[in-house]
Amino acid sequence: MRISELETPALIIDLDIMERNLRRVADYAHSHDLRLRPHTKTHKIPALARKQMDLGAAGVTVAKVSEAEVMLEAAPADLLIAYPIIGRRKLERLVEVAHKTRLTVGLDSGFAARQLSDAAREGQVEISVLAEADVGLGRVGVSPGEELIALGRHIARLPWLRLEGIMFYPGHIRSAEEEEEKIEELSALVQQMTADWKRAGLPLNIVSGGSTPLLFHSHRVAGLTEIRPGTYIFNDKNTWFGGGCSLEDCAAFLLTTVVSTSRPKQMIIDGGSKTFSSDRLVGSSEVSFGYVVDAPDAVFSKMNEEHGYIDLRNVREEFSVGGRVRIIPNHICVAMNLHEQVYGIRGEEVIETWRVAGRGKLQ
Repeated sequence: MRISELETPALIIDLDIMERNLRRVADYAHSHDLRLRPHTKTHKIPALARKQMDLGAAGVTVAKVSEAEVMLEAAPADLLIAYPIIGRRKLERLVEVAHKTRLTVGLDSGFAARQLSDAAREGQVEISVLAEADVGLGRVGVSPGEELIALGRHIARLPWLRLEGIMFYPGHIRSAEEEEEKIEELSALVQQMTADWKRAGLPLNIVSGGSTPLLFHSHRVAGLTEIRPGTYIFNDKNTWFGGGCSLEDCAAFLLTTVVSTSRPKQMIIDGGSKTFSSDRLVGSSEVSFGYVVDAPDAVFSKMNEEHGYIDLRNVREEFSVGGRVRIIPNHICVAMNLHEQVYGIRGEEVIETWRVAGRGKLQ
């Protein structure tokens, strides 16, 4: 099948670019002796998780139990749930996952740790744990220092749990190129956390962190042993504008059809908020929902559920009803969650069709 035969809107993956991204990160992690456990929140497809592991990833990362259940299809030797799991039914399902692969859970409270310990005891399976610290994002994680040490000691005392170390997410650093000082501060903080942890006599087999914006600067964070990037497999406009990749590294785009040109200097495409998501460009006042590959000066300025408004006032290119337009979304992770299936291409040929098995897995 050729791309021209696909119904639109369709989410397309350029396989050559994707594979180049995967090899580049695998080589980077290997050269800096960093364990790679990529987050599958971006692609949500077991076949792509398997490809990441075949290229050297130690395992995969997910956020929810339902995502872990889906990713078992990729037969990971190691699976991290980087999210505190709360609730008896979720924990019962979590234990079932732990019987099928080596499982690690990140958490930031004694409550979550005790619930996990009770579930592991009932299921007669040991589960690894990482204590999560907040290094600046202000989302989850306890404060470094006494609070983190207290959490570690609490986890270490609980039966059926195996404390492996520390995790964090430096999501407050959106552009490594522009935030050198923050990287230096992060490195000093992680160095202090690990030193305190060791002095307390707590096990430190893993120091897990990282993100796509910070990806190729991860080796500068003293003490970091594992990285969990997700978006890097495809990249998107946010990653590109934040300096985490170039335009040529963006593997995913939405193929859309022009359905109306009734208003001068405007075209309407057959994809809106149910196709792209309504995420804005991070750190920018620009009102835009993606990069129009076929008309770089066009502005994707507005969306309804099924309509995308493209402002053509600064555009030389001519568009007509029935024409096709490629758009790189601001945030590919959310866009993937809106599509039942995606298509892998080489040139103009559709090579792969993947079901997005992890979409909608929120529990």
